[in-house]
Order: sequence, then C-alpha cells, then structure tokens
Amino acid sequence: MMASVLALSACSGGSSDEGGNGSGSGAGGQAPVKGGTVEVLQNADFSYLDPSRGWDGGVNSFYRLVYRTLVAKAPNDAADPNAMVPDLAESLGQASEDGLTWTYKIKQGVKFDTGAPITSKDVKFGISRSWDPEIGIGSPYMKQLIDAPADYQGPYRSGDLKTIETPDDATIVFHLKAPFPEFDAALSQPSATPFPEGTGEGDEFINDIVSSGPYDLAQYTPGTLIELKRNPEWDASTDEIRKALPDAWKFSIGLDPATIDERLLAGQGSDVNAMTSAPSIQTATIARIQTPQLQQRLVKNPSTCLTYMGLNTTKAPLDDVKVRQAIEFAVDKSSVLNATGGTQFATVANTIIPTTVSGHKDFDLYPSEGGTGDVEKAKALLAEAGQSGGFELTLDIRATPAMQRQGEAIQESLKRVGIDVKLNVIDVSTYYETIGTPSQQHDAAITGWCPDWNSSASTFLPPLFDGRNIYDKGNSNLAQLDDDAVNESIDKAKAETDIEAANAAWGALDEQIMQLAPVVPLNVENRLYIPGENVGGVITPSGDIDYTIIGLRDPSKG
Repeated sequence: MMASVLALSACSGGSSDEGGNGSGSGAGGQAPVKGGTVEVLQNADFSYLDPSRGWDGGVNSFYRLVYRTLVAKAPNDAADPNAMVPDLAESLGQASEDGLTWTYKIKQGVKFDTGAPITSKDVKFGISRSWDPEIGIGSPYMKQLIDAPADYQGPYRSGDLKTIETPDDATIVFHLKAPFPEFDAALSQPSATPFPEGTGEGDEFINDIVSSGPYDLAQYTPGTLIELKRNPEWDASTDEIRKALPDAWKFSIGLDPATIDERLLAGQGSDVNAMTSAPSIQTATIARIQTPQLQQRLVKNPSTCLTYMGLNTTKAPLDDVKVRQAIEFAVDKSSVLNATGGTQFATVANTIIPTTVSGHKDFDLYPSEGGTGDVEKAKALLAEAGQSGGFELTLDIRATPAMQRQGEAIQESLKRVGIDVKLNVIDVSTYYETIGTPSQQHDAAITGWCPDWNSSASTFLPPLFDGRNIYDKGNSNLAQLDDDAVNESIDKAKAETDIEAANAAWGALDEQIMQLAPVVPLNVENRLYIPGENVGGVITPSGDIDYTIIGLRDPSKG
C-alpha cells in the first residue's frame, strides 16, 4: 500500500520490547484499561474516510476503529501479528478444489451503526464499489482478483455484480479470475468494507460514514478535527480483534510536526493521553530523547516500507532505460539518508524489496562509494542516450519538511550530471491521489510502499510494476511500467505454491525490474514513537500502529 509517511502504510518482524510501551504496559507494568479519551496529534488529514478511496498507512490504521471486513489482520499483540483471522466471517474462506471459488459465512449479531444487520448483500455491495471509476481509487485487489465483466463499473453505474453470489443473507461466494491462495488476505483490505445497499454514491462518504466497527463519527471538521464515539450497535462478543478500550478518540489535525514532538515530550495536561500517527519523530528531536524517562517511552522498530523515487517511463527522456539507469547512478543516497534524519531514522536501500520483507534478495546494480553516487557512470550513460547536455525534470513531493529535504538532496544530486530538477510541492492530503492519477503526475515522485499483508513480496512488486494494472485514478504503478517479461514473471511468481520457491522468484524479479530502473530505491525508514506516558498498547512488531489495542493506563488522568 502507499506509505502514508515519509512521514509515510503495513509490515513484520522486530522485537516489540524496545522502550516502555514496546511491551504494551510500560512503566510499572500497568496495561491499558477501559475508559477515557485517547488523543492523536497529526500533521495531515486522512486521505479519505471512504475505504474504497483511501489506501495508505495512516488511514488504514484509522479504518480498523470504524470498519470491519470479512477477514482482518490479527492485532499487534497476537502471537502472530501477521496472521489473517476471521472478522465478520465465522472462519477463513473455504476455497474450491480449483481455487477459483471462495465461500464465507457471516457471523450472527454483527450490525451497522444504524442497528441494521450486516448481511452478505451488504458485503457484496461494499466490495462492488471498488469498480466505480471515481470512487474505487483505493486498494485494487478486489477488481484485480474477482472475475467481473470487463465493462463493469460498480453498483451505481452497472448494477449487480453476478460473480459475487449471495445465496442467503449469511453466505457470500466469490468467483476469481485465477487461483489466488492469499484471497483471505486480500479481503482484509479497506476496499472490502461492507456498506448498506444503495449508500455511498458520489461524495456521500466524504464527510460521513456508516460504521461497522466499535466507534462511529461524533464530529468531523476536515483538516482540523475528528472525534469518535462508541458505536452502541457493535457487539464485542463478535469481535476478537478490537479491544475498543477508550470511550472516545480525538484526532487533532493540521499541527506542525515540531509542535507535536514538543507536546509529547513535555506531556502536560491531556497530552499524557496523546500519541501521534506519524511513524517518526523529527530529526531535531532525536538528541532530546536520551534521558532514561524518555527512553522508557520510546518505541522503535524497523519498517517494512520502502521510500523510493518513481520515474515516469512514459515521459521523454525517461522513456529511455539508459537515462533512468543514469539517474540510478547519479542519486546520492547518503545525502537523501541525511535529509531523512540519518542512520537513527533510516537505512539506505538498493533493492525494491526491503530486507524485512519475505523475498528480499541482496544485490546492488548501481553501486557507488559510500552511496554517494557515481557521477562518471551517470554522465557516460546520459551521453550514450544523447542527453549529455542535460534536461529538466519535475519531481512531485509532499508538503512536509522531511520530503522537502529529500527532494532538495535529489535536486543537488542530479544537478551534478546536468539534470535540472524542479520541485513540485503538493498538499499532503491530496498527494497520493494526485500522483496516482497519470494525467496529473509529472516526471518523477518521491513516495513509499509497504506490503499489504504478511510482509509478503506478492503485495510489493505486482502493485508497483504490473503493466496490466495501470489505472486512470488510484494508480500505484507510478512508473507506468508495462514490460511483457516483467508481467510474465509476476504471473509465474504468483502461481508458485512453494513458499521458498516463491520468495526466490520475487527476489529474482526484483533484480529483473531494477535492470529497467523504473524506480530509485532510497531508504527504509525506522519507526520511532514517543506516546504520552499514560498511553499503553503501543506495540509495533511491524513498525505500524494498531489502534485496536491502544488505551489509557489511568482514564482519570489528563
């Protein structure tokens, strides 16, 4: 999925015992209890409340508070936090012998916030919204996997999707285009959220929702505030994932990142009950967290998310592989690392699949001394491509200090080989929608990607490089790479049922793609959190926050 930060979503591995909150209890071993209000301080608004539209790390974590799906990722405190577990469904799916049909039974007693029961028809309706060309710009897995007609455009335009059957209110049957053993995991994605039939057309879910989770909207002021209250129709006995400890949540939006750090460090008043959704403190803050008290609150884990620069292969001269390879050599990754915050914050990346993701293969096709770039090789490749005189390139970046610094580092790197980089700064809340719309994206963009489930490369490479899945909106293949050999290798790796063989295939595909240089891997960022001293349950085995297990140790404080 698109990573929501750089400040950049989804991931595995790593100890959860770093820092007081790492174990979920913290100072004195006191675990969070029921009650109170958890406050979340954040710089940017969520991309969308509508889960058919939104699909990035920050909002995906929020969705787990208000929405449920047939299957969901286990909570972060589970024995296996990467496991897929039943949510609205009674069990994981029953696949047919040929793998083309998956059947689920819905639990009794699950309801929307309206009090209406959630039926198979509501699940089908919510999923079919993914095909709407205006609304379905989020997670693409449903429309990639389910055998829908080629001209199907969602329930509002095309009506019923017959390849999802609902023989009764509790049973739903999916017909797939091809066998996909990880279909349970695909159903954990936000675009598989159920909604009452007939709802959500147009912009209905831009400022409101229909909740199926433990919380519902109490107030929403876009760009400023989101307040959640308990959903009285949620039945805890049907939900083994969400603890739903706080009585309420308050998301304060539009705060300066430095102000967020300052408030969390000081911990005055209600800020003892506060945390941030951003997965990293500011670089200027790192020197201030060395005291024993703050070290006890620090939660640090490596991420499974790659920060990279996508190169638009449809735009000249980036349509020439030699030009793209020259850029690979020219980028000073050590400078970008320093711009990110240094080794405390990130590790230089040379591959697309991070070391923390299954399928990683260790290689570096564009090496340089100290990761500073090889200017001479870059210039030689540009000369071979007839671009020795240089050219202009527009780089899309988010309006955040960290990405501004990263963009400037790339700007200086490419200047050394005659490439004049213009920085196009885009508002944080609309960034991913903008660069995910091919008609609006420019020559290059800095962004990030995380595996959508189980830290699997099967959700890393296909969304970014399958040329058969380039969309007018909600496009994740930012390079717009459409290479027959890559597409064929994706199909072969997906079809591999042996895990070790599949991992080897994904690693080989990583190297195959990097030979074409559609992206420049930059770094893998660590996740560093300093929640308020009264906040518990901040357990991040994969580097990502799981709001479903977070609460206050003493609800009377603050």
